[in-house]
Amino acid sequence: MSNAREQILQTTCTLLEKQGYHGTGLNEIVKESHAPKGSLYYYFPDGKEQITAEAVLQSGKDTAERIRMGLSESGSASKAVSDFVLKVADHVELSGFAAGSPLTTVAMETATQSERINLACREAYGMLQSAFNEKLLECGFAKAKADELATFVVASIEGGIILSRTSHTANPLRLVAKQLKVLLS
Repeated sequence: MSNAREQILQTTCTLLEKQGYHGTGLNEIVKESHAPKGSLYYYFPDGKEQITAEAVLQSGKDTAERIRMGLSESGSASKAVSDFVLKVADHVELSGFAAGSPLTTVAMETATQSERINLACREAYGMLQSAFNEKLLECGFAKAKADELATFVVASIEGGIILSRTSHTANPLRLVAKQLKVLLS
């Protein structure tokens, strides 16, 4: 991947996380990424929808890797997941409640508007679920139970992010961490 392409995707992820799909324009992506405008159309000939779909997938890959790294810090699924969610809570709080995930914002805004972006969101959420699923399987959960719990964990974190950003307190995410620790014990 080229540096200009990477910069455009990273900038798009940041802007989508802060202000969503509808609040992010192509001119702003070009300006903030410091990439030549021609690069945007060269690498993303289908425009904003393509950039967004690829940014969502990149965000999913990056987040899944952060999840795996975070979960590797403890042998216990309950402690590993709880600690990870507490880190998310701190991140959201330190950002002034502007951060969380570009995936959360984009999925809510575009669920019924763009099949391309919706498919990218589904794939990205699948990556997150797989990362949690791997840890749960490693810790001895049966496959069917691990599949259900991985979905529940991702849904809980996403809901916690939305509530934390809305209420300007990380307490919903901290509650998610506490309850997931109990559930996974």
